Amino acid sequence: MSPGSTRMAHGHPFDPTHGYRLDDLLKVEAPEEVGDFADFWLARRAEALVCDPRARLRDTGEVNQGWRVLDLSYISTGGTRIQGWALVPESGQVVRGLIVGHGYGGRSEPEFELPVEDAVIFFPCARGLGRSWHPSISDQPHWHVLHEIENRSRYVLGGCVDDLWLAVSAMLALFPQVVGRIGYMGISFGGGVGTMAVAWEDRLQRAHYNVPTFGNQPLRMKLATIGSAASVQQHVKRRPETMEVLRYFDAAVAARHVKVPVHAACAVFDPAVAPAGQFSIFNALPGDKQLFVLEAGHHPHPRQTEEDARLRRELHNFFAAL
Repeated sequence: MSPGSTRMAHGHPFDPTHGYRLDDLLKVEAPEEVGDFADFWLARRAEALVCDPRARLRDTGEVNQGWRVLDLSYISTGGTRIQGWALVPESGQVVRGLIVGHGYGGRSEPEFELPVEDAVIFFPCARGLGRSWHPSISDQPHWHVLHEIENRSRYVLGGCVDDLWLAVSAMLALFPQVVGRIGYMGISFGGGVGTMAVAWEDRLQRAHYNVPTFGNQPLRMKLATIGSAASVQQHVKRRPETMEVLRYFDAAVAARHVKVPVHAACAVFDPAVAPAGQFSIFNALPGDKQLFVLEAGHHPHPRQTEEDARLRRELHNFFAAL
């Protein structure tokens, strides 16, 4: 089966391609940008960069596949403590850095199959999720995505973007030698908030997004899904004025402002993150970009192991330039 085929077995009550073929997906444009979009995000980043991350690492004593495992902790905006993991090589020098964002299921451990060597790798958990549990933020995706959604300054997705900017600050504080050689990679939720973060972040040099969400919010509110967008769709039906806030949290609009090379893996079939939203992010990227077309996202398929191996090879080559 070639990418773009609609003949994927599934048990969903809707077509996870939404009728789009690959040629159609490559034509999906980002929505119109609200007039003060850039001003909003640049002001937010300026506030985040004032924060002292007070970054800390604790050696767990664990070594896995040549990586030493460390506990990571730093302070993000609003005094929010962000926790996660860091990996450093068991032997050899740290000469580059990589920050890895997670999906909306959170993260319970670091990954060890990585496309970089001689690197420090941060796995921060976004506020309210995983190790960054917060008493006022639900860790359930369908509630987390609605937290403070009526206020663009307090909406949780903005805070999650802050957490990534502060991850860069924390990495540079602890490993100043990686300046100018830091990459980002994120999947699903991490791909969407990562796009919003990278758009304004001049301390990152490369980025990879895998099945990124939060792209093309107007279209995202119309397409059937089993993902976090379903709860947002229900909320917008009750409170249609919420769309005015969501216009500021559109990863496809943010993608227009990305200035670094990007590698994106976008799926033509995805029940959780509508493919049209994913491709609208990729299509909006204005500069150096590479596309890896996935047969499916958030859904197993017979060729997934081979597909994952090809993607890892591409990412190894992509991040070799760090």
